[in-house]
Amino acid sequence: MSKRIRRKTFSKERIVMVASSVLVLSALTVTGLWMGSDEDTDDGGYVVDLTSIENKETEQNVAGQQVQVVGDVIRNTVPSDDLDYDPYFQETNSAKVENPDVSQSESMSAKEEDLLPKAEESVAEEAEIKEEEDAPALSTAMLPSLNYEEGDALVWPVVGNVLINYSMDKTIYFPTLDQYKYNPAIVIQANEGDMITAAAAGKVTSVFQDAQIGTAVTMDIGNGYEVTYGQLANVLVSEGSYVSAGDMIAQVAAPTRYYSVEGTNVYFMLTKDGEPINPMSCLN
Repeated sequence: MSKRIRRKTFSKERIVMVASSVLVLSALTVTGLWMGSDEDTDDGGYVVDLTSIENKETEQNVAGQQVQVVGDVIRNTVPSDDLDYDPYFQETNSAKVENPDVSQSESMSAKEEDLLPKAEESVAEEAEIKEEEDAPALSTAMLPSLNYEEGDALVWPVVGNVLINYSMDKTIYFPTLDQYKYNPAIVIQANEGDMITAAAAGKVTSVFQDAQIGTAVTMDIGNGYEVTYGQLANVLVSEGSYVSAGDMIAQVAAPTRYYSVEGTNVYFMLTKDGEPINPMSCLN
């Protein structure tokens, strides 16, 4: 009897529990459907874009890593005792970093400085050429007068005795050669190192070497007349130069072997259109 009562009571309890469970599940289902429909209608303004957040976090992480890397590089390159370190100054003044604001301006200024002297030189050259073109011809009044005439006086090139006189009509004796021969000039005794002066105003036409008279100078004195000086050293004139009477032209040299017996001397010759003239007739 008691067993039957217990079974009925247990059956009722089970029914109540099942019914309660069904009611709870039904309520939850209805609530879930209502919440779902409500979220579908209102999620436009409250949906969180997790993708963009993840991307921002990724970018922030990457940027943080780059900043950390750059910071590590800067910390490694900066001396520990450099208290006034300026990263911008370090980078812009580095030889490996191109700085258009600084390097280009400096290179442009350097090019301008290089071009400036060239421009000034070209201008100066053009001005000099123009002056030469515009300059009048050199006045002949500024040059020595080359108008030697027959009978005009000549200045002795050195003061000394005549060792061998002019002779073109008959032969004359040469001690060193120990023979008689014609002499188109005069040989004047001198001391080695004495100064030789121009016998007349003239233009140097030739500076040459000769076996017999050594270093020699020939001058045009005008109207076909020329004078030649031999046995010279330390010549002070050059071809094309003008001299006045009495100007120093050279020094007396040691005699050549053709005049070793005669001794130190100056060879002096006067010609007219290439023909020898006795200089003794013109020397004072």
